[in-house]
Amino acid sequence: MAVRGVDHMSGHASLTDILRRVEKLERAVFGNSSSGGKPKKTTTEEDFKGATGGLRLMISKGFFDRRCFFNEIETELNKQGYHYSKQAIQTPLSRLSKVGGPLVSLRDGGKKVYVKRK
Repeated sequence: MAVRGVDHMSGHASLTDILRRVEKLERAVFGNSSSGGKPKKTTTEEDFKGATGGLRLMISKGFFDRRCFFNEIETELNKQGYHYSKQAIQTPLSRLSKVGGPLVSLRDGGKKVYVKRK
């Protein structure tokens, strides 16, 4: 039985041929990522579904580059077509502002404000 890339005389595939084939497979599976890590995820409409998606959309558009009160966030979500109750907005907002999340919550004059984490 003939196997592609195998030297029939010695029974061993050349190392360079194996490496070339592995690299080709990796490019096909993982893309042409020069960083060696995961390929960059492209933003899709799926990323902006629901109240959390609306907040992520606002983050991507730079809305949270300044401090924002909850009522400002709720108003902007409505302008973007996201119509949810205060509780439905507050829950993902709290999750997004936990340690390691993209937002941080602070107190300003006794009221909570949200801003993009630096």
